[in-house]
Amino acid sequence: MIRHWLNILRQQASHLQSALMHLKIRLKYPHVQVGKNVRFYGPIELNIHKTATVRIGDNCTFRSATKHNFVGINRPVSLYAGAGATLLIGTDYGLSGTAIVATEEVIIEPYVLLGGNTSVWDTDFHPLDYQQRRVTIAGTKTAPILIKSDAFIGANALIMKGVTIGERTIVGAGAVVTRSLPADEIWGGNPARLIRSAAILQTHLQFAHTVARQGR
Repeated sequence: MIRHWLNILRQQASHLQSALMHLKIRLKYPHVQVGKNVRFYGPIELNIHKTATVRIGDNCTFRSATKHNFVGINRPVSLYAGAGATLLIGTDYGLSGTAIVATEEVIIEPYVLLGGNTSVWDTDFHPLDYQQRRVTIAGTKTAPILIKSDAFIGANALIMKGVTIGERTIVGAGAVVTRSLPADEIWGGNPARLIRSAAILQTHLQFAHTVARQGR
């Protein structure tokens, strides 16, 4: 009985925390569009310029602590959108401890999953020339990022500037992606390399499911 009531209290606390996060966004960033049924499990860090365009689609879930995803989250979700930048997050999207930095443009289409502690950066943050780095960050290279529908980015992966991830493509845990990836492939490593076709894997899974149904 006590455990039952404790679970109810935890659920209520989670709902309250999510509602407070919605209120914070509405008050501090009124230009940010947040869709329906967006859930926040733990607070997220936001730094959004008043001239940035930011939209979060329906049915998105943000998890910022290990107790909300036992993959081992080591930081809260953080979203940064600089002056004039665009950050568009599609519907039915999930992320855990993810850091997104949009200085130019980051677009994430529907049904994308970003694993624990992933990072999506459309900037190098600093110039590559060491003498320039000493005095300024002007001249830092940036390029848009596009992650297409149903892509799955594994835990601790890093998506760098200028990258497009194709539909249904899987990026392995810990991968560093510095180039665009086609649809229906599996990539991993640093730098990320092709491992196999995800389309072939899907065919095998469908065949296995068919055999299993016929055997019932």
